[in-house]
Amino acid sequence: MTTQTTSPRPLLELGTGFWASKTLLSAVELGLFTVLGTGPATEEQVREKLGLHPRSTRDFLDALVALGVLEREGDLYANTPATALYLDENQDGYLGGWMRQASSRLFLAWSGLTESLRTGRPTIGSDSQDYFRRLYENLDHRRAFISAMDAITNHIGPELAGKLDWSRHRDILDVGGARGNLSAYLLREHANLRCTVFDMPELRPLFDEHMAARDLTDRTDFVTGDFFAEPLPKADVLVFGHILHDWDVEQRRALLAKAFDAVRPGGMVVVYDRMIDDERRSNAVGLLGCLNLLLVTPGGSEYAVADCRRWVESAGFARTEAYPLVDGLETAVVGYRAH
Repeated sequence: MTTQTTSPRPLLELGTGFWASKTLLSAVELGLFTVLGTGPATEEQVREKLGLHPRSTRDFLDALVALGVLEREGDLYANTPATALYLDENQDGYLGGWMRQASSRLFLAWSGLTESLRTGRPTIGSDSQDYFRRLYENLDHRRAFISAMDAITNHIGPELAGKLDWSRHRDILDVGGARGNLSAYLLREHANLRCTVFDMPELRPLFDEHMAARDLTDRTDFVTGDFFAEPLPKADVLVFGHILHDWDVEQRRALLAKAFDAVRPGGMVVVYDRMIDDERRSNAVGLLGCLNLLLVTPGGSEYAVADCRRWVESAGFARTEAYPLVDGLETAVVGYRAH
């Protein structure tokens, strides 16, 4: 007989990892963390407020305790410091919009991973531009998707506003900037800036609404167009936030070439995505993000920081710098155009 020294438990837990993920996502969909944002509650109180069946409410809540996203003191359940900050929809840092999208859209898409690995084709749609057009046709779907994207921008915006030197610049073009959430953060911190969002016409009403709510209408503009078919408007700074990863390498190069033509001398281009490490071995979230983009785009993927820097420099920018964002979950690559 041989002595077994390697436990099967890590593999078994990894193979059923979606159990934990879906439990958290369902809690967000139900609004559990928002309910507990008003204070601790018993199982019975939670069940009544959320309309849950008595069979599994206790198991559901205790599973969330074991996963570290709820606390329990006696018979009272409460948010952890992290879920209180990020999963209560009354808080500025709310990430639930992104998680609701993951639950309703991505969870289903991932069920087709095996077939997509064989075919190289996404499980949702076949053309990125057509996909976004279909998504934006419905106002409710449009709001839900933009809310999901803004959940991450709510954290990236303040970091970019503080990490980069914006004092030498006057205007910013946010390419694919949706309702202008990133612009709002930059404008709030830097009075010298004016921002223009370049995106599809369906997003104009959400942009107008968002800017009016933040009293930024007089410092913002919205320009519609197709960033592949038309020149980009001139600006001191161009931003591609969660844009390049939706497209293949040649399309990324084409967009960065357009950016170089649009950025004024002395300006910069800012690219941020969930980039992966150059050795392609330590950033599991980024590498899984590559598979996620296989499922939802025809040519997209996450990419290494070194690759991005090389594309930016090949477009003509004189030098590049890289900045980690959101505790290393995202990366910004900045390319500087010479005077």
